[in-house]
Amino acid sequence: MLAVIGLVVGIILGLVLDPTLPAALQPYLPIMIVAALDALFGALRAYLSHTFSDRVFIVSFISNVAIAGLIVWVGDQIGVGSQLSTAVVVVLGIRIFTNAAAIRRAVFHA
Repeated sequence: MLAVIGLVVGIILGLVLDPTLPAALQPYLPIMIVAALDALFGALRAYLSHTFSDRVFIVSFISNVAIAGLIVWVGDQIGVGSQLSTAVVVVLGIRIFTNAAAIRRAVFHA
């Protein structure tokens, strides 16, 4: 219940305050969102298999976002940012679909 309240408060604050992202961080936002989705799907999979740990989720969420952003930043520094962005999205996409398949099997027993 606390998570739902936090989500609602966060959405309301986002709509009221209308935060802007600095231009320097805008190229990294899509990659960070995909990394966050990977952590969320992993958490749902762990929850359904009764192995969920809030500490593991928080560490996974923060580290996934930071590492994905760091990889793309390093790619930008060496001139291959778009290639590394694609690589990060592919790897995280595979993980998301793997977790989604496990979630589907757990929910539908198929």
